Amino acid sequence: MQHDFLQATLGKLTTPVFRLGLSATYRPGEQAIRQALDEGVNYLFFFGIDTQMKAVLRDAIGRERGRYVLATGAYNYIWGHQNLRRTLEKRLLQLGTDTIDVFHFLGVVREKDLTPRVREELEELRHDPRVGAVSISTHDRPLAGKLAAAGALDALMVRYSAAHRGAEVDVFPHLEAHRPGLVSFTATRWRRLLYRPWGWPKDKPVPTAGDCYRFVLSNPHVDVCMTAPSNGRQFRENLAAVRRGPLTPDEAAWMREFGDAVHRRYRGKRPFTPAT
Repeated sequence: MQHDFLQATLGKLTTPVFRLGLSATYRPGEQAIRQALDEGVNYLFFFGIDTQMKAVLRDAIGRERGRYVLATGAYNYIWGHQNLRRTLEKRLLQLGTDTIDVFHFLGVVREKDLTPRVREELEELRHDPRVGAVSISTHDRPLAGKLAAAGALDALMVRYSAAHRGAEVDVFPHLEAHRPGLVSFTATRWRRLLYRPWGWPKDKPVPTAGDCYRFVLSNPHVDVCMTAPSNGRQFRENLAAVRRGPLTPDEAAWMREFGDAVHRRYRGKRPFTPAT
């Protein structure tokens, strides 16, 4: 994990990544995605159904594949997971590429989701020359820490924000031995960090989405923080904020205080609103 504030090395991958990663979950438009690429964003998450990202990526990687770190994956479902190798083949075909840089098993809820069959498939993918790194995405922080300590994966994708800082205890201390890449999501706590919670003093400021990303990226254990804007304006605002660099000590203390207030107010509640 070699860093300056805007660039990092993601685990064993050799292509440096811009630390603000992009998802097109909320359909920001092809123009916004192209602008992100022009601005140097190169960790790009493709869900498999986001047609805007697919169209841009097929064009971009056809011209300059080595510049981009492509992330995708297969989904864990309550009734059974997708075949990981079959999903890999599908993603390669969708994107018109020979390689995927980071392949995630997405939506791991608890350790028993990593059945012997899943673990075997993940290990097989780690030795597949078409896959640069194998990862899981999970909210189970103790599980992520356990897997990191064991060197079981090349990367991990976990929740981390000013309101959910448990990774500082459950995950980050376990990264040193094997140095897996670390990707974070929900920096705005599904937008709850963008609004004044009940009881927050009116004379104290409320964070912007950019403040939330700066908080996450001020932690050197995080290689990439995902953003999912819904339009070009949101992306530009987020990027401009990140380019301001890490939080000052006073800003970090304010974000933690605000995050604690949001956590107390909305613990266990996830709003169905787009995340920026």
